[in-house]
Amino acid sequence: MHVIQTINDVNECFTSQKKHFLSKPYRSYEDRISDLKKLKQLLLDNQDAFIEALNKDFGGRSADDTKIGDIITTISGINYTMKNLKSWMKPKKRKVDLLFQPAKASILFQPLGVVGVVVPWNYPVFLSLGPLATALAAGNCVMLKMSEFTPATATLLASLINSVFTEKQVAIVGGEVDIATAFTSLAFDHLFFTGSTNVGKIVMQAAAKNLVPVTLELGGKSPAIIDDKIDIKLAVSRFILGKVLNSGQTCVAPDYIFCPEEKVAELVDELQKVYSKMYPKVANNKDCTSIINNAQFVRLNGLLDDARSLGANVIPLTVEAIDKTERKMPLTVLTDVNDDMKVMQQEIFGPIIPILTYKNTAEAIRYINKNDRPLALYIYSFDKKFQQDILLNTHAGGVCINEATFHVANDDLPFGGVGASGMGQYHGEEGFKTFSHGKSILEKGKISFAHLLFPPFGGLMHKLVYKLFIR
Repeated sequence: MHVIQTINDVNECFTSQKKHFLSKPYRSYEDRISDLKKLKQLLLDNQDAFIEALNKDFGGRSADDTKIGDIITTISGINYTMKNLKSWMKPKKRKVDLLFQPAKASILFQPLGVVGVVVPWNYPVFLSLGPLATALAAGNCVMLKMSEFTPATATLLASLINSVFTEKQVAIVGGEVDIATAFTSLAFDHLFFTGSTNVGKIVMQAAAKNLVPVTLELGGKSPAIIDDKIDIKLAVSRFILGKVLNSGQTCVAPDYIFCPEEKVAELVDELQKVYSKMYPKVANNKDCTSIINNAQFVRLNGLLDDARSLGANVIPLTVEAIDKTERKMPLTVLTDVNDDMKVMQQEIFGPIIPILTYKNTAEAIRYINKNDRPLALYIYSFDKKFQQDILLNTHAGGVCINEATFHVANDDLPFGGVGASGMGQYHGEEGFKTFSHGKSILEKGKISFAHLLFPPFGGLMHKLVYKLFIR
């Protein structure tokens, strides 16, 4: 089996999956569990192959970044889904109003049909197999459009997936922009997209032509806010892994830090100390993931050049000669930044962290609220009032308090953005519901009093009902 690479093959696969789904529109619990077990075993048996493929795609991807960001997260999600699937599938009882008694009411969660999933390049295993597992748990057929930047991972995934699933049930699609455009234009029963906000707008427009419902997992500038009372060493220890994992190429990576002015020097110093222990060197360090491609590498260095030219203090946390062909970058701190700098106008998606200062909580809140709503927000404080002020007066897709990024890996928490950072949620039960239709069912038995409301109107029973229920 192969990665689907042509528009014609994409269309044929979609038609085949639609037909296959209709042949069995409600897969049993046993079938779904079997699918999830096969998916899990596929991942367990081929960890080294995935590590190698991702290393090839990135031109240097830390094996541990792959284990933490792609493998552990995916297996954990599958395990959680298998544990809870039976209860999720069970029809949910609802109350019946007195007016409609005697009757029963329930919700049956029915598979949608054929689901399209557009996968980004930064965590191509977690962000393909995660949604795939949830969609299969809901009983759907799935087409996965992989990024053109991770061809080795796509080829491996296609080979493995097609060894345990038919393309009628799960298919892997490759190709570049033309294929992606054709893919997102299909009349899916649901389209799931992970990527940038700008591309998300295009995807939504394409889906709208066929009234395809969408889940958009986007990005944005996720702030981290440090209060004036917390120990800086503690804050850095909770914050830094979320920024350096995958060299910052993470949609929920902290994008900038709000720090009290008097603590900036201490923060920079502590970041330097901790980072140098994590990465004594960046060049030729297998623990340090490369920037995915030259275009991204040039973009990130351009952000630094722009910030420097506009007065920012640019502080790389290691100073060493690095071969540009490696595309490795040390974590770089920026101070004295302002909104005229490109680094404060776009999602960074790399190992650069600007530090902003604030005098009071209201100032930080105003700054966050004047910009697009972020995918994540991080609070570093043990002060409950400080926490609540931020929580209640800002919007974000998700929040961590005294942690960073790991809310994504908590399987019982829904994950999703708000505003420009996305729409819809998945993970856990919310994911199951995203890929299901909650069909409302009102069931009547042999006894019914509905005829008492039949015309001609104006009788005693009508008057009694109106008196009882119109109030």
